[in-house]
Amino acid sequence: MIIREATEPDYDALCAIISQVDTLHREHLPYIFKDAGGPVRQREYILSLFAADNVCLFVAEEGDRLVGFVNVIVRLATDIPILVPRCFALIENLVVDENHRRRGIGRALMSRAHQWARDMGAESIELTVYEFNRGAKAFYESLGYGTESRKMSREL
Repeated sequence: MIIREATEPDYDALCAIISQVDTLHREHLPYIFKDAGGPVRQREYILSLFAADNVCLFVAEEGDRLVGFVNVIVRLATDIPILVPRCFALIENLVVDENHRRRGIGRALMSRAHQWARDMGAESIELTVYEFNRGAKAFYESLGYGTESRKMSREL
């Protein structure tokens, strides 16, 4: 397995992997997520990520097949008096193909994302995980992540 930066020819394979996690979210949170009715992400959107200086997509490749990816963004804290100025990273997506999980691929992708974020000057890294996703929560906790805040909601 190799970890490398994603490129434009990876678009279709990225969409296939993203579709797996989108399906999971639709099944558990149908009031938030719906079927895209076409490509799970528009090509222009993915290409815009490739072009951004503060964003990187890394893919895990086995042979000629993509088996996972991570999308990481580096940001600066909002410039308001109460916030300490800081540079941090955000894991926007991490997906490992369902047939390749529990083989160290997610861990390798996260390690590469952490290194890239450090190289970009990030002091910390954040992510969001939905409560229903116990496996993902356990995985992130095994990497040293902890809950810092909780987003709550209710129907009206």
